[in-house]
Amino acid sequence: MMGWKEYVYLIAKKARGCSHTISDITTEMKNEFLKHLSELLIQNADKILVYNDKDVKKCQSLNYSKAFIDRLQLTPERIKKMSVSLGNLINLEDPVGKIIWETTRPNGLVIKKVRVPIGVIAVIYESRPDVTIEAASLCLKSGNCVILRGGSESINSNSILVECLKQALEKSGVCSDAVGLVSKGGRQAVKYLLSLDSFIDLVIPRGGESLIRAVVEKSKIPVIKHFKGVCHIYVDKEVDLSMALNVSLNAKVQRPGTCNAVETLLVHRDIAAVFLPRMGNLFKQHNVEIRGCPETLNFIPDAKPADEKDWYEEYLDLIISIKVVNDTDEAIEHINKYGTRHSDAIITSNSKTAEKFLQKVDSACVYHNASTRFTDGGEFGFGAEIGISTDKIHARGPMALEELTTYKYMIYGKGQVRT
Repeated sequence: MMGWKEYVYLIAKKARGCSHTISDITTEMKNEFLKHLSELLIQNADKILVYNDKDVKKCQSLNYSKAFIDRLQLTPERIKKMSVSLGNLINLEDPVGKIIWETTRPNGLVIKKVRVPIGVIAVIYESRPDVTIEAASLCLKSGNCVILRGGSESINSNSILVECLKQALEKSGVCSDAVGLVSKGGRQAVKYLLSLDSFIDLVIPRGGESLIRAVVEKSKIPVIKHFKGVCHIYVDKEVDLSMALNVSLNAKVQRPGTCNAVETLLVHRDIAAVFLPRMGNLFKQHNVEIRGCPETLNFIPDAKPADEKDWYEEYLDLIISIKVVNDTDEAIEHINKYGTRHSDAIITSNSKTAEKFLQKVDSACVYHNASTRFTDGGEFGFGAEIGISTDKIHARGPMALEELTTYKYMIYGKGQVRT
C-alpha cells in the first residue's frame, strides 16, 4: 500500500507533468470545463450536502465555534452560488496570451511581454469547502494546475467536490491530474508538500493566522498570503448618521467569521455622543460583544474595557472593539499601526477628508462610504477569488485570474546579433 509521502509526491509529479499541457489549452476548453462543473454541482447537490453534513456533525460534536461551523457548512443556496460564480467566470476574459507591452527596438527586434500561467499552484486552506471550487476553477481558467490541501474537518466535503472537478475535466477532454487533493499524511504531508519546489511554483494559504505563518515558515516555495484581517471603519464627524450605522452593522454582523469583516470601529469625538449609543444598541440587538476605550464606555456603559491587545485582534466572531479618536489623522495613524493592510473604510460626507483617508491608509482595499465586506473577488467582478493578499509584490487585494499569471518576454528577430 502506498505511503503518504509517495502519495503526495505522485500528486505533485502528475500536476507538473500535466501543467505543460494545461498551459496552452484553448479558452473554449477552459470554459467548457467550467460549464460542466457548474452543471455537476447542481446535479450532485444532494450528495454534496450529505458529505458536508458528515463534516458539520463531527465538528459540532467536538464543540467547534459557530463561526467555524458557518465557514464549513454548505447549503443549497451556497452550492447554487458556487455554480453561478462559475458561469460568471466563463464570461471573464482569459488572461493567458494577453500582450502586456510591446516594442520594436532600433535593431529591428520585436519584444512582447506576454501573460502566461504560473504553472502548479498549491492551495492550503482550512474549513471552507467552497474554496475547493473557487481555487480550482480560477487556477484552471488561468492555465494552471492546482494541488488542494483542505483541513481535515472538511475532508468529506472536499472529496466529493474534487470528484466533480475531475469529472468536469474528463468531460472537457482536459487532463484530470490538473487537480489533485492531498487528503492523507496530516501536518507531515503539508510540510513535505511545501518542500517540493521542483514541482510546485507557488503556494497560497487561506485560513487563520497560525496556519498562514506555519506555511510561510516551512515553505521552500514562494508564498502569497495575508496573515489576518484586522479591518477598520472610521466614522467621521461629517457623516450621514443612518449610513454610518447601517454600514458599520453590516461590516460586523453580515458574516463575522470572514477576513473582511470589521474588527475595530473608530469614531470621531464630535459625533461620539450621538452615534455610539445608537450603534451600541444595534450591536446588542445582534448579540455583538463590545470592547471599548474609556470614552466609549461613557456612551455604552455595559461594554467591556478594551486593552492594548484588542486593537491587534482579529476576532472572526461577534465581537468588536471601539475607540473614540480626535480626528482623521489619529484614525489613519491608528489603522496604519494596528491594521493588517487588508480593508479599511471611512464613512464621511466630506470628499476631501475621504480622499485624504484613501491616500494615506496603507491597505490593499480602502473604502469611502461602503462596507469592508465587499473585499471579495466575486464582488469586484472577478468571478471568484483564490484569496486576498496583503503583500505588495506581484499581487495585492483579491486575487483572481490575472494574479494567477506571470509573464514572459517573447522576442522576434531576423538574424540580429549583438555587437
